[in-house]
Amino acid sequence: MNRRQMIAGAASLLGAGLVSRAGAQPSTAIEELAQSSLPSADALPYTPVITPNGRTLPWRMRDGVKEFHLIAEQVEHEFAPGTKIKAWGYNGSTPGPTIEAVEGDFVRIYVTNRLLEPTTIHWHGLILPFGMDGVAGLTQRAIDPGETWVYEFELKQHGTHMYHPHSDEMVQMAMGMMGMFIIHPRAGNNPPVDRDYALLLHNWAVRPGTYRPDPSVMVDFDLWTMNSKVFPAIAPLMARTGERVRVRIGNLSMWNHPMHMHGVQFDVTGSDGGRWPREQWRKEVTELVGVGQTRDLEFVAVAGDWPLHCHMAHHTMNAMGHDITNTIGVNQREVARRIRQLVPGYMPMGEHGMSEHQMHIDMGHMQGPENTLPMMGGMGPFGSMEMGGMFTLIKVRDQGEDLDPAGWFSIPEGTQARRVEGPPDDLPT
Repeated sequence: MNRRQMIAGAASLLGAGLVSRAGAQPSTAIEELAQSSLPSADALPYTPVITPNGRTLPWRMRDGVKEFHLIAEQVEHEFAPGTKIKAWGYNGSTPGPTIEAVEGDFVRIYVTNRLLEPTTIHWHGLILPFGMDGVAGLTQRAIDPGETWVYEFELKQHGTHMYHPHSDEMVQMAMGMMGMFIIHPRAGNNPPVDRDYALLLHNWAVRPGTYRPDPSVMVDFDLWTMNSKVFPAIAPLMARTGERVRVRIGNLSMWNHPMHMHGVQFDVTGSDGGRWPREQWRKEVTELVGVGQTRDLEFVAVAGDWPLHCHMAHHTMNAMGHDITNTIGVNQREVARRIRQLVPGYMPMGEHGMSEHQMHIDMGHMQGPENTLPMMGGMGPFGSMEMGGMFTLIKVRDQGEDLDPAGWFSIPEGTQARRVEGPPDDLPT
């Protein structure tokens, strides 16, 4: 058997469903397959991905193979100051750390299960041998509590991908088990990007006063997150004027999200299918990212503090309530007086809209339920931004200016909306 036949034989073994247990020595055939798939010495460098509020999973090189370790476990998670839960995730966080590698790499990913139920990992969108696909009962036995398994495969593509369980998937994903898997092209990016960000969209059902997500909820979610954070706790995306910025967005929630960016027309340049040919790029200001999809948005940065958010309005609020009576336009003063006789301090809301709700909370007039965020928050330079959920800022500064995530854009004179005494008398209406 020559070397090429041995490699082909190893690939057929992998395709038949081989999943190695940790601690066992990988077979010689797998090792040789790994060696044969190493990127060429002239593989171009890449701009590392930044995962706001998260991190990249470290790895080590062993005999030409990139080795990673993911640990499935319960984690203490804070959506924003005021709401903490017991979630499930990887390596101490939800989402799990971003896996980053290069097209052509051979990877070996150890997965340790510290949950109290079985799990697996599915490599969402990756082209790999059948036995490495991570579907419990179909491609492997589920990973029992306390076990470590290992997945080994060559990265045959580039693009923005994700990982998540395929074992008790509804519960485990609802509890926060997911992450991004970024594969850079072997030939580099043309044009190159200066800053590369990764955002994973998700939704949660954390009822007021509770501390664990409810995995039985199918529609009425009350928290909408980027990298498992809600505004105002979502870290801004920083850039310099004129830099090319890429924002990779993955959606493992149960809703589609029209992601809208202020200040620029971005190019939709790629997906889990990789970076598209230039002639397939298209200009947008809002891009729908469907459930299970990824999209890459690229733009040249313009100075300012520009919002990036889902354009479904209720996805930019926290602690969303459902099946609540509409009180807009309703005079509640008399009923409030009667309720206060039974519940001292009761205060009705919503007669004139919901801005007053945030105002009264900020002023200390109302105390919301335990472990529950206000619906709208985040202070800007001119007051409350009245946003929550899937909302963050792209903060762009000129060269020489302080690139401070906490600082605010200094608006040039003559370029800001202003108050006037009234419209001209001769203005048509």
